Amino acid sequence: MSLSRLRAEWCPSIPRELLAGAVATFALIPEVIAFSFVAGVDPSVGLFASFVISIVIAFTGGRPAMVSAAAGSVALVAAPLVQSHGLPYLLAAGLLAGLVQIGFGLLRLGVLMRFVSSSVRTGFVNALAVLIFAAQLPHLDGANGATWAMLALGLMLIYGLPRLPFRLFTVLPSPLICILVLTGLSLALGLPLATVADLGKLPDTLPQFGWPGVPLTLETLRLIALPALAIAMVGLLESMMTASVVDEMTDTPSSKNRECTGLGLSNIAASLFGGIAGCGMIGQTVSNVKYGGRGRLSTLFAGLFLLILMVLLKPWVAQVPVIALVAIMVMVSAATFDWGSLRTLLRHPRLSSAVMLATVAVTLATHNLAAGVAVGVVMSGVFFAFKVAHMLDVRTEDDATGLRSWTVTGQVFFASADAFIEAFDVLGAEGRAVRIDVERAHFWDVTAVAALDKVVQRLRHHGCTVEVVGLNAASAVLIDRLAPQR
Repeated sequence: MSLSRLRAEWCPSIPRELLAGAVATFALIPEVIAFSFVAGVDPSVGLFASFVISIVIAFTGGRPAMVSAAAGSVALVAAPLVQSHGLPYLLAAGLLAGLVQIGFGLLRLGVLMRFVSSSVRTGFVNALAVLIFAAQLPHLDGANGATWAMLALGLMLIYGLPRLPFRLFTVLPSPLICILVLTGLSLALGLPLATVADLGKLPDTLPQFGWPGVPLTLETLRLIALPALAIAMVGLLESMMTASVVDEMTDTPSSKNRECTGLGLSNIAASLFGGIAGCGMIGQTVSNVKYGGRGRLSTLFAGLFLLILMVLLKPWVAQVPVIALVAIMVMVSAATFDWGSLRTLLRHPRLSSAVMLATVAVTLATHNLAAGVAVGVVMSGVFFAFKVAHMLDVRTEDDATGLRSWTVTGQVFFASADAFIEAFDVLGAEGRAVRIDVERAHFWDVTAVAALDKVVQRLRHHGCTVEVVGLNAASAVLIDRLAPQR
């Protein structure tokens, strides 16, 4: 790899990469701690995992500038296993999930992201933005006047400072300044504000390497197999979606297969250091990219800075007001939401808009991004099949010799097979010579082959001599292989 390419991939601008990574780190802290509680583990488990995942995936991932850490979707899947069998079994499930993700990447299955439509991606992003915002509301429940005033000040700093004509405010990300100013004011004025220390016990040592304390038996495999598969699939889906969002934001490509493998290696490493499995974090990734992160250095520094903050600078980080982090996440939520999708909602095809709205609705109802995306993908597939099925056209023509010809145009597959069969007036052609011209048609599956065979057999049953002409090579091979032997 050339030096110029290495620099472009790792650190196009070192100051920007470091500052953007720092902002992403502060955006990580409240969510990782909250997700740890969702999973039923100590905050240190989620924080150590986020540190390890960020470090490993900075080198092994396929999408530079993407931030990966302990995530809420994985926490939701992991919680039942922790409640029933404890943390060691969750760590073992993380190891197995990592192996599945590595296999997914080695088999080059990242290509499956092509089946996720633009409407589903938009719904995913919008739903996530709403969930990020909703996650901040508990911090404002019963808030005092000082809390609301600091929130207002924090948002003014975040959105106002970049507009000022001072170079300092364009070099230092405004969320970082927001944290410093609000922390300083809180300490100086002795304001009654909740702090990071109130969110849970922070780690005070480095993560320790060790094998999960579970017996290596088939019973253990049986207990962790399904949770591990769920963790692997949810993590892959959210990481692939996040990578696609960054691709669009930066107008640069990424290697989805390498990202799958990198995520697997990261989750194996996290599990061996006592951390929960994770995946791509779209809110923190958007924050990173928005403030200049373009290379792997921002991801690497996000992990390193998290460890520095949690272990070496713990006394100072513990005093950061939670409301400062809430202000950052409100900004991330607003930046994540695709506001243009609201303007185009009525202009886009109704089925596309329905897919986007369904993705949002299911995600918000279940608090599960994977469920929303799965519903959106299924709906996209059904609507596509419905649309293509109605493009089938069968025209009838009789010539002077009494020959009846049917000309078929379009795609014949499971969704259009019944329409194909119903287009043939078998009784009207009884006893005649018949030609079925399929030059402008294509037969895709066993259902299509069975439909053609059914039409031919019906016509022959009514005394017709049948000739099928114009089969393209692919359709002919399929019919030769799948047609019933008579």
